[in-house]
Amino acid sequence: MSDKNFDLKTRQQQILRALNNCADEVSGQELHRTLIKASSNMGLTTVYRHLRALQQKGLVRCRNLPTGEALYSPVNRDHHHLTCVDCGQTLVLKSCPIKNIELSKTQTKNFELLYHTLEFFGLCQNCHQRQKMT
Repeated sequence: MSDKNFDLKTRQQQILRALNNCADEVSGQELHRTLIKASSNMGLTTVYRHLRALQQKGLVRCRNLPTGEALYSPVNRDHHHLTCVDCGQTLVLKSCPIKNIELSKTQTKNFELLYHTLEFFGLCQNCHQRQKMT
């Protein structure tokens, strides 16, 4: 367990383990169902509260879809996406296009960077074709 994880509360550790075991990013509701199946007696509100705490510690990232749904994943999965604003289809980019960008010390002064997200929004081929026909 890393130093960052050492002082996590037990429920935060459970949530982080469950997220690491998920093949993809998940919603709070999906994560809650996973925890319930694993015999963890944790309410949905508690899951969201601890997800937020983990996000503030830089251990969990949150991605908001155009539908308003939030998806969570561990920050060690540096995934970025192309998302269709019509149907919601999401494609994972193979690599992070901004991985090697460094912000200057003056830009980050008085700010501790925890993680970044990068999202591209547009229309998938099917939605684009459908919209051209209407």
